[in-house]
Amino acid sequence: MAELRAYNDKELIKRLKKNDLDAFNQIFYTYSSKLYHFAYGYLKSREEAEEMVQEIFSKIWDKRADIKEEFEFRSYLFSIAFNYIKKYFRSKALINKYIESKVFNDEKTDQTQELVNYSSLKAMVDKLVDRMPEKRRAVFIKSRYEGKNAKDISEEMNISQSTVENHLNQALRFLRQQLKDEHLAGLLFFWLFIQ
Repeated sequence: MAELRAYNDKELIKRLKKNDLDAFNQIFYTYSSKLYHFAYGYLKSREEAEEMVQEIFSKIWDKRADIKEEFEFRSYLFSIAFNYIKKYFRSKALINKYIESKVFNDEKTDQTQELVNYSSLKAMVDKLVDRMPEKRRAVFIKSRYEGKNAKDISEEMNISQSTVENHLNQALRFLRQQLKDEHLAGLLFFWLFIQ
């Protein structure tokens, strides 16, 4: 049965690489529930598990031309899922460690405890990122959210590496300025740039 599944996957991947939406839908139908249950087992959050599944399949569609037919597709999917889960827990652990060592020692502990959590941090940063000029925002997202390096971003966006680095510097300067009066600025930067 596993051999048959691998054969079917290879056929679906060939079709997917040719932009076949029906093949993508079949892959989604076959694996989305399995990925969701896998993620939920670790994350214990329906929303986070659903978000992970959406991100993985979005990545599969975006990178369809690069998927290697010779690799076992199921393993490929679950490796992406496992890396997502590791990144999620690493981010949470770093934030919690920082909060314990810095923020909760502050005089404003009560106010800070109410404001600080993973979702509110991301929402605050997302609002600021949305205010950036279009190209700067795209470069920032590719760098900080998608983990791409300057070379990859420059090739993908057809701009020079120095332009990519300039956009990143401008984005960081903008965030610093916007967050300078916020007590959480250090925590936000820790979350954004160390993870």
